[in-house]
Amino acid sequence: MRSFEHGGLASAGRHPYAETSPARARRPGRRFATIGHTSLWGLILAALPFDEPKAQDSVSYELPAVEVVVTPPPPTKYPATTVARKRPVGAPTTAASGAATTSGTTTASGTQFEGQGGEFPSATAIPGIAVVGDIIPPGPRGTWELDGSGQVVTPEELYTSHVLNTNEALRKVTGVNVRDEEGFGLRPNIGIRGLNPTRSTKVLLLEDGLFLTYAPYGANESYFHPLMDRYNRVEVIKGADMLLYGPQTISGTINYVTPNPPAKPSGFVAATGGNRDYFNGQAFYGGWYNNLGGLVDYVHKEGKGARNNTFHKVDDVGVKAIALANPDSAFIAKFSYFTEDSEVTYSGITDAERRNFGIRYNPFDNDTFNTDRYGASLVNAYDFNQNINFRSSLYYNSFSRDWWRQSSRTTDTQCDPSYPGFRNDRLHGILVDPDRCNSIQGRLRDYYLIGFEERITAEYALTENVGNQLKTGFRFHQEGQERRQENELFVTGGTTLVELNERDAFAASFFVQDRVQFNKFSITPAFRYEDIEYERTNKLPVGGCARPPCVGRENVHAFIPGISLGYDPANWISLFAGVHEGFAPPRVEDSIANDGGSIDINPEESVNLEVGFRSEPRRGLYLDSTYFRNDFSNLIAVGSVAGGDNPLAEGEALFEGLEVLTRFDSGRMYNKPWSIYGQVAFTWLPVAEQLTPFISVTTGLPLQGDTAGNRQPYAPEYLVTPRIGYATSNWDINIEMVYVSSQFGDFLNLRNGAQHPNGPNSVEALSGMFGEIPSYAIFNFATTYTIEKTNTDIYFTIKNLFDDEFIVDRTRGILPGAPRLVQLGLKQNF
Repeated sequence: MRSFEHGGLASAGRHPYAETSPARARRPGRRFATIGHTSLWGLILAALPFDEPKAQDSVSYELPAVEVVVTPPPPTKYPATTVARKRPVGAPTTAASGAATTSGTTTASGTQFEGQGGEFPSATAIPGIAVVGDIIPPGPRGTWELDGSGQVVTPEELYTSHVLNTNEALRKVTGVNVRDEEGFGLRPNIGIRGLNPTRSTKVLLLEDGLFLTYAPYGANESYFHPLMDRYNRVEVIKGADMLLYGPQTISGTINYVTPNPPAKPSGFVAATGGNRDYFNGQAFYGGWYNNLGGLVDYVHKEGKGARNNTFHKVDDVGVKAIALANPDSAFIAKFSYFTEDSEVTYSGITDAERRNFGIRYNPFDNDTFNTDRYGASLVNAYDFNQNINFRSSLYYNSFSRDWWRQSSRTTDTQCDPSYPGFRNDRLHGILVDPDRCNSIQGRLRDYYLIGFEERITAEYALTENVGNQLKTGFRFHQEGQERRQENELFVTGGTTLVELNERDAFAASFFVQDRVQFNKFSITPAFRYEDIEYERTNKLPVGGCARPPCVGRENVHAFIPGISLGYDPANWISLFAGVHEGFAPPRVEDSIANDGGSIDINPEESVNLEVGFRSEPRRGLYLDSTYFRNDFSNLIAVGSVAGGDNPLAEGEALFEGLEVLTRFDSGRMYNKPWSIYGQVAFTWLPVAEQLTPFISVTTGLPLQGDTAGNRQPYAPEYLVTPRIGYATSNWDINIEMVYVSSQFGDFLNLRNGAQHPNGPNSVEALSGMFGEIPSYAIFNFATTYTIEKTNTDIYFTIKNLFDDEFIVDRTRGILPGAPRLVQLGLKQNF
């Protein structure tokens, strides 16, 4: 018996944690999976030879009975999109693994690509050839396709939580530590599996599978982040699958996925207001006309930050256009523009300032931060035949950043020449007046990158029960930085240029991943090769450059191997294990000195091991657990990237822990029209050990003494994010807790600044940059009600429900977490 769902989505549930039933085919996204006792891959081969199909080639067979759960689709911000895949002539239509479809369910989507018949695209589904950008296969069981750890934050989770920023979204992922900074998540600090989150230097950030970071090879720190409002889902991989991307493979890869144009033209407008002068407005519209699709997405957000004298105003625009050249080829063009105009400083506060004036004290009301970022890409997805797909990508982005500030950290003396005792007053908690400081420094940066990437996927059967999936490709990439620092006399006027650097990186990379699947087993060897050339030009007679320009060049290359194993003993459980080499290139400035000379710095290298399982022991209950061990033979220390308090240093370190993700849903368990649902993301990091002292590259001395055996800074032992909610067809209410255990703010593992070896009255002891960061727990509440008659959503949220005050960072002085934010919003769909 066949089951069909016409003119809509087949959904496994209306709540954020809908999963497919374990009774369906094992790993349904793989072409060599079996349905009943018949090889699906064999059926495809019978219908289609390796060459292009002919009109008379067809096969008829009877599909096994499958279960269809007919329930309203879960609430999402963007119009839900069904993806239809091509099929051989005469073969029955089967459901695709689109974002909201139920795996294994047959659908009559109306998408017929054979000959000249059928709509193009269909009225209810867009063709799969037009969908690119995922690094985890789409669909509710996409992570089951990995022979390594990975997690997806779904559109339903993002919308029903009404996440404020990327920090909130990523805290739902095991192993990810996200540190707040200014309250809007505009300068993310993301660490994975214990690595220091400062400026996200240890992770790779992608958007639709292409670089989001503006200098991933030469300066991986992040000083901007698009608004989470523009993304449809978030994907995180932490195993050997990272070798498909790179260059960073030491901890994890995060991919933000933009929405696809809905098959039926539709859109929405939304407005949200709240305390702290908060406002968020968004407008979206998209659709298809014959073989052309497109969308426009615009977001404006503004409001006060986490501290006094801070305010942020951001505009973020995304445009996507798709042209179907034919059923085998699609061109996807994308453009984005991001701009920020903020009043925000870089320096934290001292312990004495916190005691005397409160944790949100910030005297620097003259500091400003302005950015502009343009991004563009053109992707061609081409099916050479039913077995081979080419994806060619040309990408470009530019980023400009001007940060004018009167202080970079609590220990600097920038203001002291014109304001004697300025630093000392801060250290002892005395009010200061920045208007008297005759100094403001402009850290002015311009970046660009351009590149071409080719990815080839070939799927074929070695025998009826043995399949092979080969992924290979290459990338050519170029990026550049122009760095200026202008020191301006704030009161009397006058500017001095103290830095003018150009830093360039040229990279060529190649990767291969080959998965062989036989019966219940799979084995996936992979490797990546990176060849990077750096160049640095100093145009000023400073920093040892006596006769400018001083030019230096360096070359870095690496062979990065890995292997993964998978075993599916039953339809409801999947085991995996993998080991791969972690690699991250040094920054240009870490490899080449300002005088053009070479710096003896090595790439970051590690051996990353993980063992885990995924399981759905019964309908509506999902378990995912991974043990990991990341052993670093070389890890580069991270301090205040711009502040310069920690000199360049490297050492050995070990990170070891356990990640557990649990999801449940009573509605799916008991087939009810309402649901109590929940999730717990749990990370335990018992080991984050410095195996050796971190040695300064310039002096050869330990960074902060002999710290071998100490715990790495900014590596909390526990991260726990539980969430529970109740949902009906038009109403959702949920509450989430975010718990972060205590962590050290320095290599010395000091409990407080007074323990500093320089003495309790030293600058270091009073700076607020040393000492423990206590544990904290905050709660977020969200509810959404849909007026079905008018297709209107009304939502209400409270972030930091109890308005807790807590420290999140000490790298350049104490920084607080965001205060309570109450929001009321309305979204009108049309």
